[in-house]
Amino acid sequence: MTGEEEPQDLKTLLEHLAEAGEPGKPINIECILEATGQRSFGALLLVPGLLVFSPLSGIPGLPTFFAIMVGLIATQLLIGRKHFWLPRWLLKRCASRSKYDRAIAFLKRPARTIDRLLRHRLTFLTDGAFVYINALLCLLIAATMPPLELIPFGNSVAGAALSFLGLGMMARDGAWVIAALLPLGLLVYLASRLWM
Repeated sequence: MTGEEEPQDLKTLLEHLAEAGEPGKPINIECILEATGQRSFGALLLVPGLLVFSPLSGIPGLPTFFAIMVGLIATQLLIGRKHFWLPRWLLKRCASRSKYDRAIAFLKRPARTIDRLLRHRLTFLTDGAFVYINALLCLLIAATMPPLELIPFGNSVAGAALSFLGLGMMARDGAWVIAALLPLGLLVYLASRLWM
């Protein structure tokens, strides 16, 4: 998996995602990761975050599938891996091309506005020990996703938290990492309500 150019903003990432796979054929995770590059932890978080935030989150089982993916990536980051491994069965998981294209079109609408808000700031929140803290936050988010499938589109909140974290890591913008705490708090609240 070798994206030629590591995305630095949302518009570029979505352009790469739009070109993934073959037109008219189902899209799988391997094609998506090849289009975005495997070295960027931020992009690898942002992709499942965006797709779970999009209308695709309404597909039964998809949020749980992405929770497994996020959990595997975050765990590998915590143990110090530089290149991420995902099992073959996960890489080959497919989605309908038409639903995928609609999700990308849905995400492109706010991309230009979001990119104008991205800048290098509070970069210490995206480096060093904070990378591991962010990985732990991702594990927390992933753990809440399967039970939230019981709430229609409840995982859109998880998608927002992952997207904010991923944007912050990809663009080295610590303000977005801080912003992720708001949907994360709501996520913990929603998950706790399921157990009460």
